[in-house]
Amino acid sequence: MDFELITVALGDVAWIALAFILGLLSRGIGLPPMVGFLAAGFALNLSGIASGDVLRKVSDVGITLLLFTVGLKLNLRTLARPRVWAVASLQMVIGVVGFAVVLHLLALALALGLDSSQVASYGQLLLLGFALSFSSTVLVVKVLEENGAMASLAGQIAIGVLVIQDLLAVAFLAAAADGWPTLWAPLLLLLIPLRRLLTFVLERVGHGELLVLYSLLLALGGAEVFEVVGLKGDLGALVMGVLVSGHERSGEVAKTMFGFKNLFLLGFFLSIGLSGPLTLEAFLVGAALTPLVLAKSALFFVLFTSFRVRARTSLLASLTLANYSEFGLIVAAVGVAAGWLDAHWLIVLAIALSLSCAVTSALTRSAHEIYQRLRSLWTRFERSARLPDDGQLDTDGVRIAIVGMGRIGTAAYDHMHQLHGGRVIGFDFDPQKVRRHQEEGRWVLLGDPRGGDFWDRFQSTRELEVVMLALPHREAKLAVLERMKDVAFEGQIAAAARFPDEIEYIREAGASIVFNLSAVAGLGFAEHVAHELAVRR
Repeated sequence: MDFELITVALGDVAWIALAFILGLLSRGIGLPPMVGFLAAGFALNLSGIASGDVLRKVSDVGITLLLFTVGLKLNLRTLARPRVWAVASLQMVIGVVGFAVVLHLLALALALGLDSSQVASYGQLLLLGFALSFSSTVLVVKVLEENGAMASLAGQIAIGVLVIQDLLAVAFLAAAADGWPTLWAPLLLLLIPLRRLLTFVLERVGHGELLVLYSLLLALGGAEVFEVVGLKGDLGALVMGVLVSGHERSGEVAKTMFGFKNLFLLGFFLSIGLSGPLTLEAFLVGAALTPLVLAKSALFFVLFTSFRVRARTSLLASLTLANYSEFGLIVAAVGVAAGWLDAHWLIVLAIALSLSCAVTSALTRSAHEIYQRLRSLWTRFERSARLPDDGQLDTDGVRIAIVGMGRIGTAAYDHMHQLHGGRVIGFDFDPQKVRRHQEEGRWVLLGDPRGGDFWDRFQSTRELEVVMLALPHREAKLAVLERMKDVAFEGQIAAAARFPDEIEYIREAGASIVFNLSAVAGLGFAEHVAHELAVRR
């Protein structure tokens, strides 16, 4: 994208510079860059800069592209499971009432300008409770992507809960707007049989600029179609992503949209801080609401474990969903426009959202350690009955385990299987990927070796001789290495490193063999060509 166009879109190059500096500082102290972007928005607000139409449009595009990429990775089967739709529904009902009661008990209603009428005050408290009950799609997806946990069971459950919440938000916005979808809305069902046409075109656009344009057309075009029939455009982007998900090129589309999504999401984070005047009163109230994210996370944890989700998976999903949401700001904005709330609540919720982002980032970054340290406490909430995909791992006779069954892991599995036969097994935390490998005849099981309970499910780590880590993210490899130390694994651990600066970290964490992918790619190519030439002679 043209640099001048970016400058115009964001208002001034100084905005980009400030966002970059604060994002870099945020990363330096172990928080995601988005925390710095939120701080940049508040800093610009204090400087007297107001959010403009262009920035809002950039923000809207960012959220649209985000939901499109979520749809690309969404498993609809996950939504149909009670551990998703039932938990999301119960959490929303309990959360609305709970937040309203807590706000009332804290006497916030007496100090912050709620309507003097008791009935109106209760209505406002319930509306605020509704706004605070949502979890941020933007923040959760960013955290899952940065941790490499989007396809994990905890990640899929968290995304499923977010989708249910988004649907509830759409229903609220439609009711609050005093309007409903048009009579043309049922025609959207025709998109289902059109899936073959969409994927047919996807297979023929190549890998360059046409793929970029087609991906943007699917996301923005889908949003526009839904807007035309009176539905929320972001839902349209999500649906279009779902329609092409599962196709062999959907992952490539997601990677193509990654840079565009992150660029436009910068506008979203800046716009939060620019949504209104920042006052000391608003900051104090927003700060007072922040600790309630722990209660929100605890509620999620209890509900997940009640539906037979393992304690570790429940904890990871609960910590990820602990934050407040941009949809809370949208709900509050609707309430302000309708005269139900005072305008200062927008800033209060923006501050609470920003602080909850920092808290959630710290919690999710330490989630595995939190589980390990208090493991006996968390496991008390587990049900004796297990989910079908959460039982004991049958690993009898296994000598070599490959963790991460992407392209590198699959190639490693096939080669080791040729050498060692049935003594090789693969593990991955993506249910769809595991299912595909099983259909192709590979011995691959569902599991997340980053957690200690994975190794509890393993029949015997003493039989293992080699563990090969083919995970794409450094943090994921380091987490597995930490767990291997916990179980006192005595065999060899080999890890594939994507970047040279990862090698020393991985070796210090306990890997006995580190394979530099970038350094040997050319060597492997040359060896393959030499072999083919020798065969043809």
